[in-house]
Amino acid sequence: MAKRNRTEKIIIHCSATKPTMDIGASDIDRWHREKGWLKIGYHYVIRRNGQLEDGRDIEDVGAHAKGNNANSVGICMVGGVDENMKPEDNFTDEQWITLETTVDMLEEKYSGVEIIGHNDVSSKACPSFNVGEWNASRK
Repeated sequence: MAKRNRTEKIIIHCSATKPTMDIGASDIDRWHREKGWLKIGYHYVIRRNGQLEDGRDIEDVGAHAKGNNANSVGICMVGGVDENMKPEDNFTDEQWITLETTVDMLEEKYSGVEIIGHNDVSSKACPSFNVGEWNASRK
């Protein structure tokens, strides 16, 4: 597996699952392997209860944001769509706390990284919230 040479971005994603679905990294790993991928594309998954689960090894190139995988870390928050599969910011308080502590930890490890949403580098709604506003509000 290729290793990242540099880390310039932390890219936040959602799993595009309904709030009633309690999935984790093993489920996403299975889905990604079913697509023919080597393994889960994200480096971290934040479950509905706020539990942080490891995905790909943190130093390995991810498979989560086309054109940006070689220089980024991917974090996936479980949820992000309503019962009709429409984008919705439906993340739990526990997930927000874990996201903040995880981003803080990664900012210490990779000085000067940019925090963005998947929708900042693709035409998707993912992660179903404005990462720039969230990041500015925590400073």
